[in-house]
Amino acid sequence: MQTRPMTADERRLLELLAESANGATDALLQAHGFTLGMMVDVVRAGLATATAERVLAAGRPVESTRVWITDAGAAGGGGTAGVRVSP
Repeated sequence: MQTRPMTADERRLLELLAESANGATDALLQAHGFTLGMMVDVVRAGLATATAERVLAAGRPVESTRVWITDAGAAGGGGTAGVRVSP
């Protein structure tokens, strides 16, 4: 795998997660313009973690993914950290 510098959008994603004590769902992050690929990249780089959860929406169970920032993500939020990507 190769490492590249974080993009401005990835830094913005980490900043949003840093402000969220309970993390954020993938749906909320997508509503803010973040792609699933971007979320996967920061999770693979160890800057965030993701957990599948089941929630009730209109009385029906719905699968969702909650994303949290890691200590490494909080420390690397200044843009010095790299993100690993597949070639």
